[in-house]
Amino acid sequence: MSTNIIIIIILLGLLIWRLRPVKGIRNITTAELKNELGDNNKQFIDVRTPGEFKGRSIKEFKNIPLDQLTNKVSSLSKEKEVVVICQSGMRSARAAKILKKLGFQKITNVKGGMSAWQ
Repeated sequence: MSTNIIIIIILLGLLIWRLRPVKGIRNITTAELKNELGDNNKQFIDVRTPGEFKGRSIKEFKNIPLDQLTNKVSSLSKEKEVVVICQSGMRSARAAKILKKLGFQKITNVKGGMSAWQ
């Protein structure tokens, strides 16, 4: 087997591994989110930049930009579910993985993010 084929196989394996869903992270649509917004047992976190958040946001969500999440995680309760949103669902998926590594058990990512919000 040539070296190029081995490298391609390794890169494909890494890509598939990175894109796989993480255990313990629930994914919901924006339509499903609408049914959960009034729940006081959930914490709603928007991980977009302050400028993005100021431009358009959902009132129940608190802005904690992704690059500040690890520093501000102490403001979140590990007892309550954390619902995370961003613009498209990519940053919130990263935020969900970070929260999982930090010991949060109930984490929900909003697929499609604010781009899908109507």
